[in-house]
Amino acid sequence: MNALALLFAVPREGGNSGTIFLVQMVLIFAIFYFLLLRPQAKERQRHEDMLKAVKKGDEVVTNGGIIGKVVHVDDNRLTIRTGENTKLTVDRTRLASVLDVKGEPKEA
Repeated sequence: MNALALLFAVPREGGNSGTIFLVQMVLIFAIFYFLLLRPQAKERQRHEDMLKAVKKGDEVVTNGGIIGKVVHVDDNRLTIRTGENTKLTVDRTRLASVLDVKGEPKEA
């Protein structure tokens, strides 16, 4: 605990303020990484895994709010049925979520 207190201490006369500044910048970057960058990368990876796992018969929600059942799967396009006779072709990357049987987003 004393070592942490020393890192934030005001340098005494003749002390090396450059070292303390550098340590503080490293701590700020570490906090920024663990609070912003890392969770965003995990979410992006979860979304990519979800997109790879979409298959025929899955019920999906697009970013535009359209809900439908997948009837055809291509590399980067999906054809979804939204009503009795209505079919839409959407970009695979524009899916917001895949729904389970109860109509709620599946957990990864």
